[in-house]
Amino acid sequence: MRIEHIALFVKDLEKAREFFVTYLGGKSNEGYHNKTTDFRSYFISFDDGARLEIMTRPEVDDQKKGPHRAGFHHLAFSVGSKEAVDELTKKLRDAGYEVTSGPRTTGDGYYESCIIGIEGNQIEITV
Repeated sequence: MRIEHIALFVKDLEKAREFFVTYLGGKSNEGYHNKTTDFRSYFISFDDGARLEIMTRPEVDDQKKGPHRAGFHHLAFSVGSKEAVDELTKKLRDAGYEVTSGPRTTGDGYYESCIIGIEGNQIEITV
C-alpha cells in the first residue's frame, strides 16, 4: 500500500501552484474546475511519483496555523544533499519566506531546514 496523494486547501490556488512548481520542482496538470461548486484544483506531481493536490473553493476558511496545532504539521521534501538543502533554504529566504529552523542536523539525525511556505503551511527541506 502507498499514499496516492495528499490534498491541501488554499485560498490562492495560482500562487500555491507557482510555489510548488518554482521552488520544489513539481509538475502541474492543467487543473480541474467544477462550475457548479466553483471548486478548483491542480495535481502537482514530483519525480518520485508523489502527488500533491492543491484545492480551493470560495468558502475556504484560512484559520491561523500555530506551530503546534493538531493535524498535519508539515510537508517534507527531500532534495538529495546537504548542499541542496542549504541552496534551497537560501533561495526561499531571499524570496521572502520565513525560515523557522536550520539548516541543521536534528537530534534524530536529519539534516533539514523548515520554512513557512504558502499560506502559513510549514515546509521541511531535507536531504
